[in-house]
Amino acid sequence: MPRDLTKFRNIGIAAHIDAGKTTVSERILYYTGKTHKIGEVHEGTAVMDHLPEEQERGITITAAATTCPWRVDGQPEGEEFIINLIDTPGHVDFTVEVERSLRVLDGAVAVFDGREGVEAQSETVWRQASKYNVPRLCFVNKMDKIGADFDFCVRTIRERLGAHPVPIQIPIGAAESFSAVIDLLTMKGRRWDEESMGANWTEIPVPPEYVARADQARAYMIEKAAECDDHLMEKYLHDEPITDEEIKAALRRGTIAGQIHPVLCGSALKYKGVQLLLNAVVYYLPSPLDKPPVVGLDPRDSSRSITRKPDSREPFCGIVFKIVSDQHGDLTYLRVYSGRLRAGERIINSTRDKKEIASRIWEMHAADRIHRDEAEAGDIVGIVGFKYGLTGDTVCDPDHPIILEKMEFPEPVISMSIEPKSANDKNKLGEALTVLRREDPTFRSNFDPETGQTIIHGMGELHLEIISHKLQRDMKVDVTVGKPKVAYKETITRLAEAQGKHIKQTGGRGQYGDCWIKVEPYQPVEGDESKNTLWFVNEIKGGAIPREYIPSVEYGVRQAAQSGVLGGFPVLNLKVTLFDGSYHEVDSSQIAFEQAGILALQAALKKAGPVLLEPIMKLQVTTPVEFAGPVQGDISSRRAVIQNTETRGNTQVIDATVPLASMFGYATILRSLTQGRASYTMEPHSYAQVPNQVKEGVLAALK
Repeated sequence: MPRDLTKFRNIGIAAHIDAGKTTVSERILYYTGKTHKIGEVHEGTAVMDHLPEEQERGITITAAATTCPWRVDGQPEGEEFIINLIDTPGHVDFTVEVERSLRVLDGAVAVFDGREGVEAQSETVWRQASKYNVPRLCFVNKMDKIGADFDFCVRTIRERLGAHPVPIQIPIGAAESFSAVIDLLTMKGRRWDEESMGANWTEIPVPPEYVARADQARAYMIEKAAECDDHLMEKYLHDEPITDEEIKAALRRGTIAGQIHPVLCGSALKYKGVQLLLNAVVYYLPSPLDKPPVVGLDPRDSSRSITRKPDSREPFCGIVFKIVSDQHGDLTYLRVYSGRLRAGERIINSTRDKKEIASRIWEMHAADRIHRDEAEAGDIVGIVGFKYGLTGDTVCDPDHPIILEKMEFPEPVISMSIEPKSANDKNKLGEALTVLRREDPTFRSNFDPETGQTIIHGMGELHLEIISHKLQRDMKVDVTVGKPKVAYKETITRLAEAQGKHIKQTGGRGQYGDCWIKVEPYQPVEGDESKNTLWFVNEIKGGAIPREYIPSVEYGVRQAAQSGVLGGFPVLNLKVTLFDGSYHEVDSSQIAFEQAGILALQAALKKAGPVLLEPIMKLQVTTPVEFAGPVQGDISSRRAVIQNTETRGNTQVIDATVPLASMFGYATILRSLTQGRASYTMEPHSYAQVPNQVKEGVLAALK
């Protein structure tokens, strides 16, 4: 008998760093009976932060998955729901973990700091969720924190995120006076007992001083719910009585459609509000059946689209969203969208056209695993046995192939050299880097033959630091680590033409390839297929170059674009048009035209006004007001452009864009300027042309 998918919720917890995501997750595990002892981030005992690096630093680095049961309000007689939960990182260096988690989730809980409201990384996470149309609840956490302000948080959600927040609760008190919350649906207060770690609670009437505010908030909630439901709007306009169930159904419909975002509040650390958040997950976030069927392409005919419903009787298909290597083989995290997968079954990786075997299926609980015989539509499971799968790949029934939409990942902005200390380490390093590349799509590595060094590329200083620790501590590869460097790029500023001619005569059959290309600046538009920002156009007419050699020219051009003409950096935003050439009946070959493509692009780039580009970061600094002047002065001295400053109580928030090259070691400087009381976040923003005086210094350092 098929199971009831209406009782399943696949959700993620996502937020800015330090908003309390992992603390919320730990309370959820405790109240659902998944753990019997509450882990604490600050003590390094959080279940979901199971890596040594996470426990040492008190931050989440990798997304951790678990499955837990929930009955509304924890009542034994209630209906049981199954919640597949993913706790994601907040640090921008690990944004890929959030991206790939949101790709496979049906709903999300966005957590906000009760004092700070929307912060820099909150915006990134929200944008990622919008990209994949993920319905969201908002949880204003840390209402016990000094300076906490629920109304301010709701306002920042509306103004900074362009969202549609609808409070369904309001707090009683704030900071040290925060004691309970008012549920606007039932118009009752709820107070939790801290001694029982929130397991016991009492219902209280709305305090007299909160009645007017609660009535006003409830009226707003009903108005917004009515906007999501025509039948309810009819009743609302005619002042007919509206039941709580009707309001709840309309809020659910609006949340799933992305029209509204219900807002709850509490303090996870002080055990307040988490059970009501779990109730809201059940009431308002979608089950797999509430989401539209997934749409993919037929690998045998890319013009034909195929849909798969979330039904165990449909052909099997799922998407790989994370890979973790260990000594027993890769553990592949899989979201099953349709059908059923049994342990030991043979399936196909349709993205790579490779056969795979799901040797074992595990239900994940952070680092622990529970054996399962099969996985069905709606499940998130771990698979052992896949050999070829990479993040974003589709796996499916061999008789019913489908390829689901792939994921896109940001380009690395920072690099660092590493050198093995011995010949034995050199052999181990190659294998270790292959493993790391499989695990992390934002990590790249390459060998520089000129210096004999291996260069690793990542999303930030912390990202590369974690990777180098992993190499040395977990993979036992002894390496010498260099200083982080900026990942510069090159581009061109004007149109140019050039010929690439490769002729070699060595007796017998020679080599002959000749092509003319035109290069010009090109800016890819949103949704453009040319994700690598090099657009190759073939305008050969009259067979000047035979058709079979044109892919070779394109391959040569793309190879040459990987190392430009200024400092050997990759070339961005380039349109290359192949418009003429010649060939030799006997001596022409694919290799000859490949070489001709390389020579043509190198010559054309030199004529096209090449310039150096550097990564520009979006910076947000939060500092006590008394240090705002020195902090702003220091930011300005780093070639930054200050976009906005905002005073919130006794703190000032400074938003700026700044070149990554001038931000190395900034954490130490900021600490010394503010007596350790300021914090900052950075994320990639764009690439911009390097000023001439800076460019000369960068290129001189390469010589």
